[in-house]
Amino acid sequence: MEHDHRAAARDVRRLPKAHLHLHFTGSMRSATLIELAGKYGVHLPEALSSGEPPKLRATDERGWFRFQRLYDLARSCLRTPEDIQRLVREAAEEDLADGSGWLEIQVDPTSYAPRLGGLIPALEIILDAVETTARETGLGMRVLVAANRMKHPLDARTLARLAVRYADRGVVGFGLSNDERRGFARDFDRAFAIARDGGLLAAPHGGELAGPPSVRDCLDDLDARRIGHGIRAAEDPRLLSRLAAAGVTCEVCPSSNVALGVYERPQDVPLRALWDAGVPMALGADDPLLFGSRLAAQYELARTHHGFTDEELAELARQSVRASVAPEDVRRGLLARVDDWLSGEPEAGRQAAGGAAGGAAAADGGASAAQSVRDRAAAKSSAG
Repeated sequence: MEHDHRAAARDVRRLPKAHLHLHFTGSMRSATLIELAGKYGVHLPEALSSGEPPKLRATDERGWFRFQRLYDLARSCLRTPEDIQRLVREAAEEDLADGSGWLEIQVDPTSYAPRLGGLIPALEIILDAVETTARETGLGMRVLVAANRMKHPLDARTLARLAVRYADRGVVGFGLSNDERRGFARDFDRAFAIARDGGLLAAPHGGELAGPPSVRDCLDDLDARRIGHGIRAAEDPRLLSRLAAAGVTCEVCPSSNVALGVYERPQDVPLRALWDAGVPMALGADDPLLFGSRLAAQYELARTHHGFTDEELAELARQSVRASVAPEDVRRGLLARVDDWLSGEPEAGRQAAGGAAGGAAAADGGASAAQSVRDRAAAKSSAG
């Protein structure tokens, strides 16, 4: 059931929020991918070259393999420090256009090591790009280093040690990504212990392609403080109660869930089940390159398909800020701006911010806002 709050509703792109679930390659603009593929002679299938999000269904092995194949092709187009800087800069521009005041971007640097001179150079190039972009755009940015559960747990331990070494350079957390139906969370417990002992946040994926047991494993075996996705905890009321009592935030990515076939329709994503149980949520875009929508669209989806009021959307934004690792002064500032957004008058007749499918007016508005950020940065650069 759709709920029409657009006639008199506040613009969710102006709602201050934190973005806690965004993958590095998946943050790339489609136009940038097409340009880089042409530059490097990489043949892109129509699923990546049409400018439209590909049709995916990753709930079976074949579908997940196709998703990973597309992702690997996109990653292969990032070959130089300049490419990395461009991706990070454009991700920040898109987030700013969607109201984000804080971004924690997730990356497995081993994926970029072969083309960037090794594991340590790859991570340093990424961290340099994040630091430069944060300084030039004003968007607070940090990095979560993520291990791949399809690789050996010893690789994850190596990554965890490296992540801890760079905690003073912008690494704030340690994750575990890829298909949670493969392997066991407990195989990576040593890696997460290394990360936690080094002061990093534990934020593994769980409860996306697999059900409630994968979320419980993240809690029991990895001592997770945030869960990447976690949406399928809705299938177990006792697990919901546990998450709520522990204050563990689920990084819910509704458009991604629909695009990958976890749920058939936006209204089927059980946002209300988590909300009603008191589970903190931080809405995220996951992989905009492949799913076709960014951060503000997730809030619009909650409004349009689940009837979230502006007061409830504001609380979702607050939950994202509270779950972040942003410095206390940044959090206070963002929370105050959320209150300012809510105290403003609804804007009658304003277009939605994209929804699950995205609207032309919203896309144009987001592009214009991003262009404004680029223009300001260019002016600042030429002035300095």
